[in-house]
Amino acid sequence: MKIYTKTGDQGQTSLLGGTRVSKAHLRIEAYGTVDELNAYIGLLRDQPINHTRLDLLNEIQDRLFTIGASLAADPAKSKLKIPDLREEDVLRLETAIDDMNEHLPEMRSFILPGGHTVISFGHLARTVCRRAERASIALREQDFVADLVIQYLNRLSDYLFVLCRQLHQDLEVPEIPWKARM
Repeated sequence: MKIYTKTGDQGQTSLLGGTRVSKAHLRIEAYGTVDELNAYIGLLRDQPINHTRLDLLNEIQDRLFTIGASLAADPAKSKLKIPDLREEDVLRLETAIDDMNEHLPEMRSFILPGGHTVISFGHLARTVCRRAERASIALREQDFVADLVIQYLNRLSDYLFVLCRQLHQDLEVPEIPWKARM
């Protein structure tokens, strides 16, 4: 199979189901941003500090492919069976958040992103996740997007934020609170 088909040379691509749309279509923007997020999760996963989190980070990447397939399908035409997202996927993130939060100090202010390269990778993933969520919501305002897609992306960004806080603790790097200049 050739990697290039030349069918997109005029700015069009096909959704699952065969519908041709502009590469600037909201559906393409949504699943393209999920793909970008998946790459950032891979970068975060590859950091040595995350060896104990490999299973969950791999699972997250798998779920992002599931979300990508859901977003890439034309809801009106696709007869293909695509993988499904489940409520337990959201619950798994919530459990991981709760487990980490048990060992973290109470937040008393906003925290500046950064402090260590690994933490910065996590914040990049978090912000791309928020963008993927916004793109999916914009698409849902015009066309079908499963509620679980939005819910999972929302919870994933929460997970990534708490993971960054946990990484501060694991790496013994102090969190830097934001102090508003008045």
